[in-house]
Amino acid sequence: MANTTILTKEGYEKLWAEYRELVDVKRGEASEKIKVAREYGDLSENAEYDAAKEEQAMIEARIKVLESQLSNYEIIDNSKISSDEVSIGSFVKVLDMEFDEEEVYQIVGSTEADININRISNNSPMATALLGKKKDDCVRVVTPQATFEVKILKVSKDKID
Repeated sequence: MANTTILTKEGYEKLWAEYRELVDVKRGEASEKIKVAREYGDLSENAEYDAAKEEQAMIEARIKVLESQLSNYEIIDNSKISSDEVSIGSFVKVLDMEFDEEEVYQIVGSTEADININRISNNSPMATALLGKKKDDCVRVVTPQATFEVKILKVSKDKID
């Protein structure tokens, strides 16, 4: 599975929509900005032209990344997610043993990881420690900053409140 982009169904749809927006809309807008900026004259001192070229380069770079991700992907099949064992796609409720705090995470591919909404990459230290474990297992998590233990309180394929 090297270089395979692991995605939820909604993650795939979001990437595909971003790709279509960049290719169908943003690419043309950037080209038009360059065309207009060229009309301002001397390109060596034309800030609008430089900004438009930079925007175009950023759009093209993002398109390349998305093309790479969308050329080799795997969508997580919700029907195959176990409610017994932590896997990619699982929602996991854990108890931090030291601080006696509960937290719920969803384990997703790195493309969709967003700690602000508790979606952690399957490659993260927390997910690596949790994968394959079951409810009531105590798990040691080793990060570059700390080592701590969590207890798995619940595993589900559906969102946990």
